[in-house]
Amino acid sequence: MGLNGARPQVSGISGVKLLSREQAILEFNRRVLAQAQREDVPLIERLRYICIVSSNMDEFFEVRYADVLEASRTRGTGIGPQYIADVAKEAHQLVDDQYQIFNEVLGPALREAGVFILNHAHRNAEQREWVANFFHKQVQPLLVPIGLDPSHPFPQVANKTLNFIVRLGGRDAFGRDNDIAIVRIPRVLPRVIRLPDAISGGKQAFVLLSSIIRSHLEELFAGREIKAFSQFRLTRDSDIDVDEDDVTDLRQALRSKMSTRQFGQSVRLEVVFNCPDDLSGFLLEQFGLNQQALFRVNGPVNLVRLTQLIDQINADNLRFEPYQAGWPECLPQSGGMFEYLRHHDCLLHHPFESFDAVVGFLREAVYDPDVLAIKQTIYRTGSESVLMELLLEAVRRGKEVLAVVELKARFDEEANINWAERLEALGAQVVYGIVGLKTHGKMMLITRREGGRLRRYAHLSTGNYNPKTAQLYTDLGYLTSNLELTGDVDMIFSQLSSLTQQRSARQLLLAPFSMQDQQIKLIRKVADAAQAGKSARIVLKLNSLTDGPLIEALIEAGQAGVSIDLIVRGACVLPPGIDGLTDNIRVRSVVGRMLEHTRILYFRWGDGEANEALYLSSADWMNRNMTRRIEVAWPVRDTTLRQRVIDECLVPYLMDGLDAWRLLSDGRYERVSQDGFSAQQALMARHRAVC
Repeated sequence: MGLNGARPQVSGISGVKLLSREQAILEFNRRVLAQAQREDVPLIERLRYICIVSSNMDEFFEVRYADVLEASRTRGTGIGPQYIADVAKEAHQLVDDQYQIFNEVLGPALREAGVFILNHAHRNAEQREWVANFFHKQVQPLLVPIGLDPSHPFPQVANKTLNFIVRLGGRDAFGRDNDIAIVRIPRVLPRVIRLPDAISGGKQAFVLLSSIIRSHLEELFAGREIKAFSQFRLTRDSDIDVDEDDVTDLRQALRSKMSTRQFGQSVRLEVVFNCPDDLSGFLLEQFGLNQQALFRVNGPVNLVRLTQLIDQINADNLRFEPYQAGWPECLPQSGGMFEYLRHHDCLLHHPFESFDAVVGFLREAVYDPDVLAIKQTIYRTGSESVLMELLLEAVRRGKEVLAVVELKARFDEEANINWAERLEALGAQVVYGIVGLKTHGKMMLITRREGGRLRRYAHLSTGNYNPKTAQLYTDLGYLTSNLELTGDVDMIFSQLSSLTQQRSARQLLLAPFSMQDQQIKLIRKVADAAQAGKSARIVLKLNSLTDGPLIEALIEAGQAGVSIDLIVRGACVLPPGIDGLTDNIRVRSVVGRMLEHTRILYFRWGDGEANEALYLSSADWMNRNMTRRIEVAWPVRDTTLRQRVIDECLVPYLMDGLDAWRLLSDGRYERVSQDGFSAQQALMARHRAVC
């Protein structure tokens, strides 16, 4: 495995050839897919991992692969046809493996568990009658077959929609022999339908919408013979590109662009495995694609929609045991957070500790008459958000509210625009960050009147203000009233709103200004200690590691004798274990029940607490995070809290033998072991709520 035709990526003076970023992304999805094969994972959850891989691959093609295709059309990028072909080959193999697992492993296991997906051949007479009735009443009235001729051109096909292409025999109603028709399937129709228990024979029986339409296609073309047909699904470039220097209203420009997102450049075509060559070739020609963009799949062309099946299966024994997060020990549950935070900082470890603590912090601020102002960044909050509703309530109660809304949060643009408009309508101050930069830092600042003076309280986080994803993503939150930290946060909000130059931060590392340089200085400080014969250690926990200057600094530090452990969930292009070059660097990835999302930076350049530093951050080590985003990293200087981060978020993940994978120097990953200790399971046991 590997991308032999990859563009050369060589880090600075070290001469280490870096791995392909596209390969790194596909390798991550292989690790997720491996979860679907684990017999120690409940069956429905294994199916969920299949759906996650499909969703991830959709985004890979919509964004990353689309960008690579665009770059291949530009001279000087180093991306040529062979590299594109190699990426496509890897993607094809991954998708083939995914369907093989779905058909040969999970399908039989589901049937054994009493869950059946019935196609037309497997439905009995009573079930076929029910399906026919459903088709006639619920489906057929919404379908509009399009027969193609000069006055009926090929219809617009939106991104990731289900469609059928049909080749017809005979002549149409006007005596002509046009033989191709397209049927677009509306998104409003459910993709998975559960059959009534009365006709399911004591089983949980489901039918797919595609199967229902397939078995009644001839009814859409009365008087014509159906000679061949296939489902198909088109993936398009879905990144929204707005020239911010050339617009006067970013919100309006994004709204306009969102209306055309569904019809971006074509990048991938999925058809069923037995689609005739003439039909697939016709579709490729219509969409301007070549053969390597064609994916023949042995099953539904959109496995993501099987989440509807997961939601409808009634079998708790086939799911993960429900987890109820405990309330953080450091915080009172019934008010009084500000009193506690006047004297102590507080670390929140989600989802093992409840995100309700963050909601409670904001709620206490909203209803506290002594709180005068609330400032918050909004990146991915979701279309429904208790936090945003609380901000609206704060405005109603007369508090000064500043919301820094990132309108360009990919695939969340519409939700963020809607929240921004609702906040503005009530009188909140809403700004959209800095032209050319995404505001990705997660910050909340509360200003409260106490004893005749003002005091600030801050919440900083490695993850988004989204209660739903906070139940699935591992993240760290930090509550503090530290004067320097809260002063730095206030300074950032002032800069984002006023656009004026501010003082340098006292404790925070801030991108795109100082973060990259200061992190490189910390790496070199550790390297100097190693060369002086002192204890030297770097441990990083990230989602992605692709930034060239930071990778170069790590390689040089490893060559200086620093022991480096990198816990990188997703894409990592630094190849470890190369003799004489990166043999002091180890890379592992942990893929388990929760999505690892914390960003933790640990540096030690000698013995004792005075010679170590630990930062938490909103930023991955990617070039875009360092140079094109507003990001923050903050130090954990409280000795007890710093040790807690080490004990909960670093050491267990370095010891994990159940969910961990080891990166090899050629870019492949191997599982560390098949059993043993799981960091996530241990943390769940430690923080589980006592009912």
